[in-house]
Amino acid sequence: MKTTRVKLTRGRHTIFDGVMPAGTLYIGAPSQQLSAQFYAPCDFLHFHVSAGSYFPNLRAGAEAASAAGFNDLVLLRDPFAEQLAKALTERAHSADREFARCIGQTLAMHLARRELPQAKVNALPKWRLRRVEEYVGTHFEHCISLSELAKVAGLSRMHFAAQFRAATGYRPREYLLHQRIERAKSLLSNSETGLAQVALTVGFCTQAHFSTVFKRMTGDTPARWRCASRNASASTSRAVSHVLPANFS
Repeated sequence: MKTTRVKLTRGRHTIFDGVMPAGTLYIGAPSQQLSAQFYAPCDFLHFHVSAGSYFPNLRAGAEAASAAGFNDLVLLRDPFAEQLAKALTERAHSADREFARCIGQTLAMHLARRELPQAKVNALPKWRLRRVEEYVGTHFEHCISLSELAKVAGLSRMHFAAQFRAATGYRPREYLLHQRIERAKSLLSNSETGLAQVALTVGFCTQAHFSTVFKRMTGDTPARWRCASRNASASTSRAVSHVLPANFS
């Protein structure tokens, strides 16, 4: 439901260690203990699905025997699943169990009909990832190509793109846009810079493109986001001022 950084482990085995974007699905076997360590705030939904009812490879009564062979699966950025989750949370105030059951069934059928990946892609090693992150952090306002990032990582374009996504949850292009939007948020919150100048500063060619990407990633336009951010800061300042005694120094 919200982009976060998490490490998933089972025993000594690391299943995932990186950024999970909003809309990510994690599918695990039944009766298998999983440990999750979150490095950022998160919102998530947990569904218990009857594997035998939706996954044709598992016959009735064989779920327990098949659990050990049911591999963990991380599906990054599944827009359909994300919309189902939003539909469910928007009805959270309602005691409509039938609606929740239908959402769960639809999600299970959606997963059962997906073509699951056959080959596991190793995540980009952390030392290579740091090099890429540092490069993007100092050049995000410029046009950065996939070939350029692959060269920084010391890999071919194909291997870099696959390993980078496995490590971060982002395609290289999406990661670059994410960094630009985060920098834009900082400028919008802490300066009076106009929207057109903010767009150019963080690497967008036009304000229109900047606004489109910003709204897609945050759910709000840059102008409304700036207004909401400043109102929140002002409310916090008033609350602190109200708590502190007048002679506080």
